[in-house]
Amino acid sequence: MAVTRVPAWLLRHRVTVEPYLGDSAYGPRYGPLVAGVRCLLDQQTRLVRDKTGREVTSSSTFYCQLTVVAPAGSRVTLPDGRQTTVIAALRRDGAGLGTPDHLEVQLT
Repeated sequence: MAVTRVPAWLLRHRVTVEPYLGDSAYGPRYGPLVAGVRCLLDQQTRLVRDKTGREVTSSSTFYCQLTVVAPAGSRVTLPDGRQTTVIAALRRDGAGLGTPDHLEVQLT
C-alpha cells in the first residue's frame, strides 16, 4: 500500500497559523487565525532560501498536510508560545507516487 500523506500519528505538534494576506497602509494583513494545526516540528537552525532566492537562517521547520495555508510572511505561534514568520512554504507532492505528500514550512 502506497503512502500518499504524512501519517497522522507523526503529526505530534500543534501550531497556530495566521495566513499572510499582503501589506496595507498599516502594515501586514493576516487572515483568520487557524489554531491547532497538526504538524511535525523540527527546531533546527539551517540556511534556506527565501522567495527572492536570498540565503536566510531558519530556526525551525514544520511539516503538515498539503491542505494547510501558510504562504511566506504568515505568522506562526509555536507550541512554546514563540511567534515566528514563514520564510517559505514548499509543496512536497509526489503526483501520485507512493511518497508522503506534505507541506514543508520554513520559519524565521
